[in-house]
Amino acid sequence: MAENAVARPAGSVALVAVSKTFDAAAVRVCAAAGQRAFGENYLQEALAKIEALRPLHLEWHFIGPIQSNKTRPIAENFHWVHSIERERVAVRLNEARPANLPLLNVCIQVNVSGEASKSGVAPSDVSELAQAIRALPRLKLRGLMAIPEPTSDSALRRRRFALLRELQQQLDGQGYALDTLSMGMSDDLEDAVAEGATMVRVGTAIFGKREA
Repeated sequence: MAENAVARPAGSVALVAVSKTFDAAAVRVCAAAGQRAFGENYLQEALAKIEALRPLHLEWHFIGPIQSNKTRPIAENFHWVHSIERERVAVRLNEARPANLPLLNVCIQVNVSGEASKSGVAPSDVSELAQAIRALPRLKLRGLMAIPEPTSDSALRRRRFALLRELQQQLDGQGYALDTLSMGMSDDLEDAVAEGATMVRVGTAIFGKREA
């Protein structure tokens, strides 16, 4: 187990089962085995599953890119949002979060690999976005998220994950009490856990290969 391999306490890393493209029946089977947190990228597909599985009281995480016109249904139906990269989106999520629901847990997505095609805020802009989110009363900033570029180079992967950890430490030095590093997927979760991940997002290793 990844926690044991780096002498981290059992249960220190939460598992989000990434159920995008898999139907409600597959999620139901996974939930029956004890999994409670599920990650979704595609809003309309996710909303159908959330409604179908509402009696199970699952925890839903939105982990995909966020279009401004989709913020209301995300704010109304999800417990977590991992992929905030713009202040405008954060403001709209805050405005749309119903007052009768708990604060929406959010993470800032950081582009740790510097790819032009990759989503996420630049590392140099994380502090500014965190400050803006902290001022929004219906959001709770929990931490940072990253999806580094795919690579078989374990040392490079660890450097990317270490950068996210260092950014979190910098924010904590500015008075933030962050508790979440959302990093690591099926192919790289061991390196992510070694560098301090508190939440890993795993799809293929749970549900199997997705059809093209």
